[in-house]
Amino acid sequence: MLFELFFWLKDEFGPLNVFRYVSFRTVAAMMTSLLLSMFLYPWFIRKLQMRQIGQVIREDGPESHFSKAGTPTMGGVLILFAVVFSTLMWADLKNPYVGVVLGITVLFGVVGFFDDYMKLSGQSSAGLSGKWRLLIEFGVAAGAMMIMFNFEVFDYSTTLYLPFVSTEKFSLQLPLAVYVPFALLVIVGTANAVNLTDGLDGLAIGPVIVAAGTFLILAYSSATVLGYEVVVDGVTEIRKFDLAAYLMIPKVEGAQELAIFCASIIGAGVGFLWYNAFPAQVFMGDVGSLSLGGALGTLAVVTKHELLSTIIFGIFLVEAISVITQTTSYKLTGKRVFRMAPIHHHFEMKGWPEPKIIVRFWIIAILLSLIALASLKLR
Repeated sequence: MLFELFFWLKDEFGPLNVFRYVSFRTVAAMMTSLLLSMFLYPWFIRKLQMRQIGQVIREDGPESHFSKAGTPTMGGVLILFAVVFSTLMWADLKNPYVGVVLGITVLFGVVGFFDDYMKLSGQSSAGLSGKWRLLIEFGVAAGAMMIMFNFEVFDYSTTLYLPFVSTEKFSLQLPLAVYVPFALLVIVGTANAVNLTDGLDGLAIGPVIVAAGTFLILAYSSATVLGYEVVVDGVTEIRKFDLAAYLMIPKVEGAQELAIFCASIIGAGVGFLWYNAFPAQVFMGDVGSLSLGGALGTLAVVTKHELLSTIIFGIFLVEAISVITQTTSYKLTGKRVFRMAPIHHHFEMKGWPEPKIIVRFWIIAILLSLIALASLKLR
């Protein structure tokens, strides 16, 4: 909204021209969401405590977690508010991709909110039925894909690109009937993988911040055209530099505005981490993990980095695979592969201190994102 206002007034006041630049608005969005979350969380935590909105601990979880029962949860509501507010303030709301990503983020957050509400009202860790939750999530994601493929304003394709391979050398054009289910799996799978990762203080939000920072760079690079002046025979010419073409990565017109959305996640995430770091004063709950996971999955699909996201989301992917492996093994053989799933609980049962697990997972997330960013040049 501020973008629209200041852009309209730029002819009246020259310095407002700075709002034309995505880079400036990205920084502004990050600072806005950071300040909102940093300063509002103390008040928000008190409100959660007054309403006795406390964490319900699973009965079969590690004994060390029983002391966390009653810690204020559903802190993701404020993350969601900070992200949406900052994006609305600083992004170009005429950009169709901004609307799609915001829509999925909010709707997945609503699903998570009802899941949290059912857990709290029933004083059980069960919450919303897994089948119903997945059905709603797939429905929301399918609706977004229908919009993207049925409106010409979206310059979107069913092409898949391999990491570390030039877009000029290889791309795979998938039939619509194959690509859409794959894209839905990326979005819904990422949302639930982040949800599974959210089991220790600060464990999920760290990799979320790192992934959002990675997609900030990818989104900005995928559609940004830089202009520069050169003097030829005494005549000044304006030439353009296409960043996506130079880096040989997928080009998605308009995706650069998503850098502002990514910056909002980073700011809100850092503000939340201030209070969620061990020992946590507040948990994000499903309303936070599902909305942030849905946002990251949608960013991967929209920017055409679906396959590269398997590296960026490495921590989330391993957490999800550990649960699938454990469940499948127990059903087929009656034996467990891990002492407890998701895998972060396995390390807890081995005696690793919680802060050590968290920081090591953060380090791995950073390394994986650096590998993913290296693909921008290793093509």
